[in-house]
Amino acid sequence: MNSRESNLSSHFLERLRNAGIEPDDGEELRLNKSLLMLATGLASVGIMVWVGIYSILGPQFSTTIPFVFQLLLVGNMAFYIQSRNFDLFRVTQLSLFLFLPFVAQWAGGTIISTSGVVLWGLLAPVGAILCIGVRQSVGWFIAWVALTALSGAVDFYLADSHLALKSNVPIRTTVVFFALNFISVATIIYLLLRLSIDEKRKAQESLEEAHQLIKIEQERSEKLLLNILPGPIAERLKNSNKTIADGFADVTVMFADIVNFTQVAANMSPSQVFSMLNRIFSAFDELAEQFGLEKIKTIGDAYMVAGGLNEDAGDYSASIADMAVAMRDMLRRDFSINSSQLEIRIGIGTGPIVAGVLGKKKFIYDLWGDTVNIASRITSEGVPGMIQCDTTTYHRLAGNFDFHEPQTIYLKGKGNMTVYRLIGRKGAAGSEDDYSGSH
Repeated sequence: MNSRESNLSSHFLERLRNAGIEPDDGEELRLNKSLLMLATGLASVGIMVWVGIYSILGPQFSTTIPFVFQLLLVGNMAFYIQSRNFDLFRVTQLSLFLFLPFVAQWAGGTIISTSGVVLWGLLAPVGAILCIGVRQSVGWFIAWVALTALSGAVDFYLADSHLALKSNVPIRTTVVFFALNFISVATIIYLLLRLSIDEKRKAQESLEEAHQLIKIEQERSEKLLLNILPGPIAERLKNSNKTIADGFADVTVMFADIVNFTQVAANMSPSQVFSMLNRIFSAFDELAEQFGLEKIKTIGDAYMVAGGLNEDAGDYSASIADMAVAMRDMLRRDFSINSSQLEIRIGIGTGPIVAGVLGKKKFIYDLWGDTVNIASRITSEGVPGMIQCDTTTYHRLAGNFDFHEPQTIYLKGKGNMTVYRLIGRKGAAGSEDDYSGSH
């Protein structure tokens, strides 16, 4: 045997061992192939055992039909392994399961004298249910019923005492094989059904496990999306491909800018710079969540947050002011977060804005409008440690917050503008005395 023939033989045995299952077969097809190959193997073993038992019990009969039956089953299986045509294999193999038991019965005498060998034909409709489909199995079952009825009718009308006397099978042997046929066919059917249900249970468990993993990934994606976008915007983005752009008549916007960040970062490694910013901005994120505000974005060393974008925002201008004071005080007092003792400038503006989602990839939720520009500009023109508000914000907060005397600053493109330096809540302990008019 040359190497090519050896390889072909090894490949054939490997496919036979794997029931002809291909790597790209689906779970259902894999199960169908396994079940039909199992049925073929059990039937072949059954035939050999039956011939042996008959010989032990003493009856003499021709072994041609059992031998041909087994040869056809095994030959058809070998042809399938070679051709890989499973559709043809299951139809032809089930046909052999259906017809050959009846051939054996007609050649051997009556249903009684052959110990109900036609029961083996039940493997055809059962195999059709498992390997083809429930609907397609109806025809196979009707065929088995029709053949059984035909055999019964022939036995009823044509069998006579002469035929009964001609039988060389003792009554005890007939009874034994009646029991064996019932037990064997029932056992094979039970094993096939058990394997099928067990495999489908495993498949169901795998599906449920996959579903749980998908659910976890969806929740993770949902969480990531909510970290990027406000909840209502994230929901709209998931449910629609339309452009998201909304106008708001009244929103309070705050910018916070770290003072002298570039000079401080110049003496640090990249990981140190990241760690420093991450600690500070993570603390700001917690404050935004605490006060029910919407973080918009970070831009380098600047942090942007807004209030009034949600329906349940409440007194969002006061919440912005409270967060600004908390940010300022935290950086001054908590050196576990602000180990470099950085200071910030904060600017707050209130008024109409436009909000929306930009882009389709790496998208961002952003705000535009004069209110945003004012908040940004008065931040950059501010004094370290100070919280500067525009006039609209001041009038809204003046009843509950203390302010320094108003100051006039010049903004390019807008001219002179009055700003108000926020100190803190009226009567709050630890008012911002350090930042008096001397700044």
